[in-house]
Amino acid sequence: MEQKMFCYQCQETAGCKGCTACGVCGKQPEVAAMQDLLVYVTKGLSALTTQFRAEGQAVDKAVNHLISVNLFITITNANFDLDSITAKVTDTLAVKEELLGQVQNKESLPEAALWNGSDYTEKAKTVGVLATENEDIRSLRELITYGLKGLAAYTKHANALLNDDEELDAFLQSALAKTLDDSLSVDDLVALTLEVGKYGVQGMADLDAANTTAYGNPEITTVDIGVRKNPAILISGHDLKDLEMLLEQTKDTGVDVYTHSEMLPAHYYPFFKKYPHFAGNYGNAWWKQKEEFESFNGPVLMTTNCIVPPKDSYKDRLWTTGAAGYPGCKHIDAPYGEVKDFSPIIEQAKKCPPPTEIETGSVIGGFAHEQVFALADTVVEAVKSGAIRKFVVMAGCDGRAKSRSYYREFAEKLPKDTVILTAGCAKYKYIKLNLGGIGGIPRVLDAGQCNDSYSLALIALKLKEVFGLDDVNDLPIVYNISWYEQKAVIVLLALLYLGVKNIHLGPTLPAFLSPNVAKVLVDSFGIAGITNVDDDMRIFGLLHAKKDGTYTPDEIRAKLILQNK
Repeated sequence: MEQKMFCYQCQETAGCKGCTACGVCGKQPEVAAMQDLLVYVTKGLSALTTQFRAEGQAVDKAVNHLISVNLFITITNANFDLDSITAKVTDTLAVKEELLGQVQNKESLPEAALWNGSDYTEKAKTVGVLATENEDIRSLRELITYGLKGLAAYTKHANALLNDDEELDAFLQSALAKTLDDSLSVDDLVALTLEVGKYGVQGMADLDAANTTAYGNPEITTVDIGVRKNPAILISGHDLKDLEMLLEQTKDTGVDVYTHSEMLPAHYYPFFKKYPHFAGNYGNAWWKQKEEFESFNGPVLMTTNCIVPPKDSYKDRLWTTGAAGYPGCKHIDAPYGEVKDFSPIIEQAKKCPPPTEIETGSVIGGFAHEQVFALADTVVEAVKSGAIRKFVVMAGCDGRAKSRSYYREFAEKLPKDTVILTAGCAKYKYIKLNLGGIGGIPRVLDAGQCNDSYSLALIALKLKEVFGLDDVNDLPIVYNISWYEQKAVIVLLALLYLGVKNIHLGPTLPAFLSPNVAKVLVDSFGIAGITNVDDDMRIFGLLHAKKDGTYTPDEIRAKLILQNK
């Protein structure tokens, strides 16, 4: 049977092989094709900007922003709106044609930089993932592209706070262009993959600097998960600048603002605490939004991914902004640096009933790097005394698959002398469990959004320094990370660049890794999948001494390292 599409960029791709009729996410074949074309023309534009720079010419920030937004649009669950995606293809071609007229040397440019946009539908059929015939080359090109999509998302958020990094933009575009280069070998692409990880660290550092400069360093915060009696707006996604504008415009209107999913960590920033109508967090991870958006009753603003195709019952209350989009939902946007007008959402909220309460209580977070550094003495003493035996990094994404109950069970079964370090929406599997604490330190330390995995890396490097270790892998830290989409890919590549090994990735390994590429990751970095909770506990060395008093090799190694330091 002829394939209507092909996409395997997310964890839930059909059969862990690829979506061929319709995306598991709800993406239709026509949308998938236009996203493929948008990536293709963006690669062509990137080849041009790279040539521009090689000729000593500067690339306008607006072009850099366009490329980042284009890639963000194609991230899983970000934009389902065929018309808006098609318009981006047209805009990109126009910018490309303008630059093409200014570039001096056109001889080395790829076909993607020269294509004039004569027939979108026919062209889209020829430029998708499967256009690369060699399985290993295709695998590496997609791994690089998905990493760059994640990097572009973080770049876009930094740009929204007027933080630009020309070096990073230049690399992103040159790397994107290199995925068109048939002269690059498997070894070349493996090296480029690690370089993407290097700039992933830089991109997350840029965004961290932008966020903390604008909003202060996150601090330990208790966040209410119940509801008030006022009409309200629910904001989801990742963009803190959108939240700032919404809070400012809802002041003194009688409308409260709640966060959802990945926007929860906004409560940790000191800046946002000045708004008394910033009520709390409503709901859980992105995939539960059909029930939660319906019960919220008021309008919902999606600032980024992850959109689940909405039910008709609340579709008229679902708004999008930035790179997000869904057909039939209203979209609000503004040029970089300008204020978006959210008054239509606010007026709609005033006419809606208050949210229906779905749970009560609170969650605690705000354990980003500066806050943990402030607790360093307490943490180090707890490790040296044996009160904390291991840290378990359980960052990443949540998702719909039933197999993801593994992560809740894993958290529940962890020994009481272990602490979870988390970031991203993966936390919703266990952050509301009563796992207690160790010496006043909660056993779940939430650093924030997926991009705040940067904090987890800094914490690990700080612990390495404190304990006087030569290798970050000598720390009593294990990595059991769940993934879903392309921002998780850039986080993984960043960790690999920093030298972290023996990362376990689940609930399945990416479908876009060919057997040979997967073998490289396994052999070079110890990447592994997951099995079941009990066996993985043993593999990670998380179980206590056996009844005969013996320890696992991993436990012995950790004990010796700490004793010698």
